[in-house]
Amino acid sequence: MTHTLSKDTSVAGGDPARPSLSRRNVLLAGPAVAVASTLGLGASARLVQAAELNPQPLPPSPNWAQAMPSGPDVSVRITEPYARMVARDAYFWAWPLVNIYNRRLAFKHAPQVGLMNGVLPFAPLNTLSMLHDYIEPEQRWVACPNQDVVYGAAVAALDETPVVVQVPDFRGRFWVYQVVDLRTDGFVELGSMYGTQPGFYLLARADWQGETPRGITKVFQAQTGTAFVVPRVFQDDTAEDRQAVQALIAGIDVYPLAQFDGTMKQHDWRQLPRLGSSTGDSGEGETRWVFPETFFDQLPQVLTDAPPLPGEEARYAQVLAVIAAAQKDPALKQAMTDEAKKTDVDLVGPLLQFRNWGEQLPYHWSSISNSAAFGTDYFTRTAVAKSNILVNAPNETKYYYQDLDASGARLNGANRYAVTFAKDQTPPVDGFWSLTLYDEHHFFVPNEIKRYSLGTKNKSLRPNPDGSLTIYVQAEPPPEAQRGNWLPAPNGADFTLYMRAYWPKTAILDGSWTPPAVHRAA
Repeated sequence: MTHTLSKDTSVAGGDPARPSLSRRNVLLAGPAVAVASTLGLGASARLVQAAELNPQPLPPSPNWAQAMPSGPDVSVRITEPYARMVARDAYFWAWPLVNIYNRRLAFKHAPQVGLMNGVLPFAPLNTLSMLHDYIEPEQRWVACPNQDVVYGAAVAALDETPVVVQVPDFRGRFWVYQVVDLRTDGFVELGSMYGTQPGFYLLARADWQGETPRGITKVFQAQTGTAFVVPRVFQDDTAEDRQAVQALIAGIDVYPLAQFDGTMKQHDWRQLPRLGSSTGDSGEGETRWVFPETFFDQLPQVLTDAPPLPGEEARYAQVLAVIAAAQKDPALKQAMTDEAKKTDVDLVGPLLQFRNWGEQLPYHWSSISNSAAFGTDYFTRTAVAKSNILVNAPNETKYYYQDLDASGARLNGANRYAVTFAKDQTPPVDGFWSLTLYDEHHFFVPNEIKRYSLGTKNKSLRPNPDGSLTIYVQAEPPPEAQRGNWLPAPNGADFTLYMRAYWPKTAILDGSWTPPAVHRAA
C-alpha cells in the first residue's frame, strides 16, 4: 500500500519539501512511531506516516466542551446506596460549615446586644457583644473556652453589608481578633503579633464593589457571606487587672459600614442586659448545632454562602444533584437522613476525643499546624470543629491536647498527676501560656476555688528550688505549700488537659519545643 506524504510550507523557515510536523500530527502519532522506527524511516517521515495511519477525529472544540453538563445529570435515576455514599461524605466535610451557619441563625434572633443567660456574648448580626471578665463555666455554646482572656463575639453577615471592626490602643497588652469565614478559615491579621495599629478595619465579601471610606486602614476580604469575629484580650487573675482592662476593651466594636463616621465608639461592657437563649442549652456537652434530620435541607443554602474552593466544584455538584433527586423521592431523602445520623455517631462523634486524631507528639500530646487554615483538609477541620471550634492561626496560638498520662492511660480524677516544666522550659511565647483542665465534654470542672487553668495570668505559681515548675493536677487539695500550683480535677471522672501558647516563639512553631509528660503520682 502506498501512502502520500503531505507537505507544509507554513512553518517559519520550513523546507517546502519537508513533511508536516504539526502539533496535531505529533499527538496523533501514537505507537505507530515505534513501528516506523523499525523500518528505518527518517524522524519526520515517521511522524507524518504515523499520523496518517491513525485517522482519528479532532478533539472536541472548546465551545463543545463548554456546552456539556458541568456536573451530574439530574435527570438520571440514582440508587439508594449511591445516595447514602454521597450523604455520608457530604455530612462529614460540610459539618463545620453547617455548624457556623446555624450559629449565625442563632445570632440573627438576638433581640439586642447583651449576654445570653448572663454569661455569653450575644448580639444581632453585624454587631458585637463583649464580656468584661473571664467567661463563666456555665456556658455551653462553645467547647474548650479559656479563662485567660476577655472574649467578645460578633457574627458578620457580609452578604448583607461590609462591617467595620474597631481596634483601640491596647497599650502593650496582648490582644488578637480572630475572624474566620464559614469554613472556620481565618482571613484577617489583627493582633499583637502583627503590630496592628489602632484604627478602623473593614470586613467585606470578596465580590463587594463598594467604595472604601476615608479613615479605613485596611480591607479584609472573605470568600464566604458569613464571618465570625472573636476578640481576645489578655487579663491576669487580679482584681486590679480586671479593673484596668475595662478602659481598653471599651473601644472594641463591630458595626455595619453605614454606621461608620470616623469616631471611635465606646461601650461600658459591664452594663449589658441579660438575654435568654435561642437554643436548648441543657445537658453537659456543647449546644447542638448540627442536626442530621435537617442537614440536607440546609446544605444548599450553606453552600451558596460558601462558594467552592478551587477543585471543589465537582464535589458541590455531586451533593447538590443528589439532594435534588431526594427532594423528589421520599425514600432517598429518608436514606440520606439515616446515613447522616450514622455518620454523626460513627465518624464525627469520636472526634470529640483528642486522642483520636492530630499530629502525635512525645508523651501522647497531640496538636495541629493548620489551624484556621484548613482549606480542603476536611478531616482536621471537622475534628477541630467537633472538639474545640474557633481556634486561632498557628502563629497566633499553638494548641496542645492531652487525654492520656505518660503511660498511655486515660486521665482520671481518681488519680493524682504532676506536669513539670524544666527550668526555663515553660512554653516559649511572646504573649502568654496556660494549662486548662476540661471535663470529658470539654467544659470547665466546677471546684471550690473556681480555678480552671494555670499559667502566665496566675500570680500564685511558685517554682521548685531548682527553678523547674510543677503543676499538680488532682481532685483533692495538695499540701498547703503546693496549693498555688494546684489545678483541680473532677473526682473519679475522666478529664482532658489543654495547653495554649499565645504568640508562640520559633521553638514552638518549628516543633523543637513540646510539652512535658503528664506523670501519674505514686
